[in-house]
Amino acid sequence: MAEKDKTEEMLEDLGSISASVADLEQVNHDVLRLAEMGYEQEMRRKFSPWSVLAVGFSLTNSWFGLSFSLATGINSGGPVILIYGLMILGLVSVSVAISLAEMASAYPNSGGQYFWAKVLAPPRYAGIVSYLTGWFAYAGSIFASASVASGMASGIVGLYQLTHPDLTIQAWHVVVTYELFTFFCYFLNTWGRALPAINTLSLYLSLTSFIVITIAVPASSSSHQPASFVFTEFINNTGWKENGVAFLIGLINTNYPFAALDCATHVAEEVSNPERAIPIALLGTVAIGFSTAWLFAVSMMFSIHDLDAVSNTATLVPIIEIFNQAIGPTGAIALETLIILTGVGCLTTCHTWQARLCWSFARDKGLPFSSQLSKVDHKLDVPIVAHTVSVVIDALVGECDDSLAVC
Repeated sequence: MAEKDKTEEMLEDLGSISASVADLEQVNHDVLRLAEMGYEQEMRRKFSPWSVLAVGFSLTNSWFGLSFSLATGINSGGPVILIYGLMILGLVSVSVAISLAEMASAYPNSGGQYFWAKVLAPPRYAGIVSYLTGWFAYAGSIFASASVASGMASGIVGLYQLTHPDLTIQAWHVVVTYELFTFFCYFLNTWGRALPAINTLSLYLSLTSFIVITIAVPASSSSHQPASFVFTEFINNTGWKENGVAFLIGLINTNYPFAALDCATHVAEEVSNPERAIPIALLGTVAIGFSTAWLFAVSMMFSIHDLDAVSNTATLVPIIEIFNQAIGPTGAIALETLIILTGVGCLTTCHTWQARLCWSFARDKGLPFSSQLSKVDHKLDVPIVAHTVSVVIDALVGECDDSLAVC
């Protein structure tokens, strides 16, 4: 009996050793693959395939994005643009995700698109194409972060207006709230080792909030719109006579929930076996994103009571008015709070995304002060200078453009 136990113990030890050897081989493969592209391993590969999917979805967060960009869709196509526009953009996003996945599998690099442009463009144009791609990608990440912070700030101020009907919302109300959210999420991004857990928590929170809202709103609503309204009603309040123009404008609303699909590609140097993990994250993000956004849109459209009140709400946030009509002020506060908490995870991931873009682009001398921006704080496991500079730019965008406050 003792010999049998000893044999089993030896087999377990051998299994552990084999697993450790396999892990070491994978680490060496990842480091060597990165070296082939001309770079050293600077940050820990702390993300798992699941947490990378959480990164991708936490940023794209399709149902959440749809919830605070409803103003455009409701007035530029109404239910038709939301229901069918999501289908159109979902198909487009699948194509985009497949293309990104192929590139990420072949060249798993934190630089993402600008690095691929450098490798794949004709040598004569590779430099300028890569440089412009890098700048557009980084600028896009900055404005995406500003957009998310603006939506969250508008939600908070909208809730305050809901409980204080005499308040007329001013731009500065939203700008101040915008800055508070921006710097709060900045600090969540300064502890690199915690990011996988934060992103995973954000994924679970987003899916839980989606389920609660999608069920609670139609279940609590005292009346419902007919299916003909949800699936065939076209609304054109754009000022353009041609409905086709209104439809195209409305696609902005349904494109927004699929924005920033590239996010997962920029943590390629922080996950093991990125050739496999990144494509899974990209395609998983689109699959979860479309499913949640489409069901959310259908649920909300069935639950609307007064469309004019939703379009012209004093809160400036249509989704709050939909909640208010369906479930009352207290319920609206609770459900919008879930959306704002989901937004915290989204904005935190936005900051992760823009920091990695800034750091990797600076590593390739694409930005001013590249020697500083390309530094990694190995204790925090974060490119802290790139992160700080990016968030300061976010804050300045909020201060310089009051229109963010009422978008």
